[in-house]
Amino acid sequence: MNLNDRAIELCQQLIVDSDRLRIAVSASDSGTQIIDCGIEALGGLEAGRRLAEICLAGLGRVELLPPAGELGGALQVLVTTDHPVAACMASQYAGWQIGAEGYFAMGSGPMRACAGREALFDTIGYRERAARAAGILETRTLPPAEICRRIAQDCNVPADKLTLLVAPTASRAGMVQIVARSVETALHKLYELGFDLSRIASACGTAPLPLVARNDLDAVGRTNDAILYGGQVTLWVRGDDASLAAVGPSVPSSASGDHGEPFAAIFERYGRDFYKVDPHLFSPAVVTFANIESGRVMRFGQLLPDVVRRSFGL
Repeated sequence: MNLNDRAIELCQQLIVDSDRLRIAVSASDSGTQIIDCGIEALGGLEAGRRLAEICLAGLGRVELLPPAGELGGALQVLVTTDHPVAACMASQYAGWQIGAEGYFAMGSGPMRACAGREALFDTIGYRERAARAAGILETRTLPPAEICRRIAQDCNVPADKLTLLVAPTASRAGMVQIVARSVETALHKLYELGFDLSRIASACGTAPLPLVARNDLDAVGRTNDAILYGGQVTLWVRGDDASLAAVGPSVPSSASGDHGEPFAAIFERYGRDFYKVDPHLFSPAVVTFANIESGRVMRFGQLLPDVVRRSFGL
């Protein structure tokens, strides 16, 4: 089950539909294939939905659902997967900071499994070799050739065998693929808490989609709030109930002392230093464990729809 092979197949389907999706396909001077989903190209909701599925290496499904009234009339982004660790931790998690020569992007997608740069790969036990690699860059600028070459080198593939999909945070496609990270944020929180992720058999999550943001900073605030205060995740797990009851209260965003304010206000309070924000904040508002062995269901956290509406400007 090669993550990059699966993602490349989805990229090829995306290219076939490029006109309908309003995306632009080009090649950098390095030969790397660039798929622009919202920087110079217009992109849109469907481009974002499919971008999110590529980020999951095709091991999860992303859907846009009708609004839930208590969350301000915004569309809901639904994610479902029967391969949560591979899809979310080995692929979707934006754990690769890419920066050099004045360029910066957050890297996600299955190319991370080829590079294996992050410590979490030692824990989840998943790395891969691939003939081609695919990744997603959250950025405002198309990647220059030298950045493409460095990413390809880290992934152990030729630069012309690398595909990079790009979208800024404040774009419709960018917002969809970020809000589609409700399950991933729950898994990452559990990873940080030392929970055995192999116990998680399936997962689903929803979060409301912000309608618009005037710039990337606003978009960061609103997409975070979508998950922190409007995200709901269900995890189907194995094992004993006692450990779930013990870890459960620490999983949702309410476990953080920073919980309760829009992320933009929290960010300003810390002088716009992301690393000063309590890392325990980054998790869905509600996390439910469904133990498939005992039949017990445990729910932790609460939605804060008023904060979501205030953040979204509704």
